[in-house]
Amino acid sequence: MQARVAAWRQQRESLGALHREVLGEPVPAPLAAVAARLAKRQRERAQLWRLGGVAAGVLMAFGAGWLAHGEWGETPWAAGALAGAAPTAANSAEPARGFAQAALVAHAVYAPETRHPVEVSAAQEQHLVQWLSKRLGRPLKVPDLHAEGFELVGGRLLPGTTEANAARAQFMFESAAGERVTVYLGTLPAAAGEAATPAAFRWARDGELSSFYWVDGDFGYALAGPLPRPRLLQLAETVYRQLGG
Repeated sequence: MQARVAAWRQQRESLGALHREVLGEPVPAPLAAVAARLAKRQRERAQLWRLGGVAAGVLMAFGAGWLAHGEWGETPWAAGALAGAAPTAANSAEPARGFAQAALVAHAVYAPETRHPVEVSAAQEQHLVQWLSKRLGRPLKVPDLHAEGFELVGGRLLPGTTEANAARAQFMFESAAGERVTVYLGTLPAAAGEAATPAAFRWARDGELSSFYWVDGDFGYALAGPLPRPRLLQLAETVYRQLGG
C-alpha cells in the first residue's frame, strides 16, 4: 500500500509538471470579474435567506443570477423591425434572461482573448457555418456587419444548459478600432418558445457590457458587446433583419 501511494504521488507530481506554467498563470480578468460578481451575489442570497420571510423570497426570485445588478427591459421599436412585437409571456422570461446571461458571460470570457478568441477563423467561414449548423441541428448563417464597420473574426461552439439545448454558437466581430461584439444563438427550453411568437426584443446590461436579445419559437439570439446602447441597437437591428426572429 505504501508503494502504491508513493506511485500515485509520483503520478500526480508528473501530471502537474506537464502544465506547471499554466497552473501558475493568474486568473484572466474577465473570469475574475465574473467570479467576484457571483461571490457577491451568493453572499447577498445567503443574507436574504437568513432574513427569511416572503419578501426575501420574492426578492430572491427576481434578483438571482449573474446580472442581478444589471438592467432588463423591452425596447420600443416605433419604426424598427420589431414594431408591434408582443411582449414575451411571463413563463418564458426566465429562460430568455438566462440565455442573455449566458451570452454576456461568453462575451466576457472570449472577447478579450488575443491569441484564441475563436475556434474557427473567418478564413474558414464556410466550414464554420456547416460545422455549427450540424451541431445545433439547424441551418445557420453569419450576419454581415461589414457596412456597420465590423468584420468577422470567426466563431466557436459553446455548451448549452440542458440535454435539449446542448450546443450553442458564438460569432465574433471586430471593428477597425478593436471593438468586439458577439452574436450568440441556440435553442432554449421548450417553455421559452411556447409563448414567444412574435418575440419581444429585450435589452440587458451588466456594467459596461450589454446585450439585445430576442426569441423566435424555441431559438434565441443575442448580440453582446461593450458599445453604447444606441450603437448596439443599430447593430442588433442589422442582425435581426438578416437572421430573422
